[in-house]
Amino acid sequence: MEHLESTHTTPGEERALRVAAMDPAVHAERVQWMHDYVVSVHERYRGLDGGEPASYIPELAMVEPDHFGISVLTTDGQGNGVGDVGVEFSIQSISKVLVYGLALEALGRERVLERVGVEPSGERFNAIVLDEESNRPFNPMVNAGAIAVSDLVPGATPADRLALVLEVFRRYLGHPVEIDWDVYRSEKSTGNRNRAIAYLMLSKGIIDDRVDETLDLYVAQCSVKVTAADLALIGATLANAGVNPLTGEVALERQYVRDVLSVSLTCGMYDYSGEWAYRVGLPAKSGVGGGIMAVLPGMGGLGVYSPRLDHLGNSARGIAVCEDMSEDLGVHIFAPEDSWLTAYRQIDTPVPSPRGR
Repeated sequence: MEHLESTHTTPGEERALRVAAMDPAVHAERVQWMHDYVVSVHERYRGLDGGEPASYIPELAMVEPDHFGISVLTTDGQGNGVGDVGVEFSIQSISKVLVYGLALEALGRERVLERVGVEPSGERFNAIVLDEESNRPFNPMVNAGAIAVSDLVPGATPADRLALVLEVFRRYLGHPVEIDWDVYRSEKSTGNRNRAIAYLMLSKGIIDDRVDETLDLYVAQCSVKVTAADLALIGATLANAGVNPLTGEVALERQYVRDVLSVSLTCGMYDYSGEWAYRVGLPAKSGVGGGIMAVLPGMGGLGVYSPRLDHLGNSARGIAVCEDMSEDLGVHIFAPEDSWLTAYRQIDTPVPSPRGR
């Protein structure tokens, strides 16, 4: 889809103007402080060994369980990374955020809402269940909803549809992406629940009669290789009104960023979504590959990678990191007056200390 140049000033552009007006020594001090803080959080949790990599997809069970990386990127392109931030892994369910945005751009809100709701489901992410009243999947962050969204991806051929999805990934990440075909084959060979979900939706008229094609597209998008640094960039792009802060390219039209972030806040963390909104208070999405992508609207993005999963399918270290960073820095979106980063962004304010540390 052709993107029109935005006439709005993005949060990243506004922050870049403030940074440009800042004394270089003060700016350097703040960058160093953030790096030291991220290092301290990584040190705090690198010994946490609870949980195991996902085993229901055989290829995911083979990853190194103790990989651990934390990456932060602001909307003006200032980044900090600690640990295994360059290690590639499959994006899995975090892809649902990007493809949902693609569908909104291609078809508009109302057309997408006809097929997929926006309510938390109260069910497991791979439950074979639809909303009894509307026959729609509950939301685009559970498998049923994500498969329905993948079915909406336009294109004359399967290759065209996959190319469009990969192009969306490229806009977010600023470089071409690759599919981990070993993960793809492993996930496809064990995807009977997803196949059952798809045929249930076909029977209800939610998806078209191209089930295998749509499931192939869904598995391919979940198998795209990313890093923790990539996840931070996805988060920073969404925080920056859909504009990639490193390339300046529009990854998602501004009008749909709100929709994507709203559903990510309420539905993005599997069965932990309610407690996540309560404790962390940031739009986010996790994946069984071990990644968590979180968005600090107007400020930046956070990417964490650690493949040891808790009983709900979220990265155990990732959850701990995000809970601490939200509390330490006061970035819960419903407590903006308490934000450490609000003070951090001011030109003449001394570098503050995080709360409780």
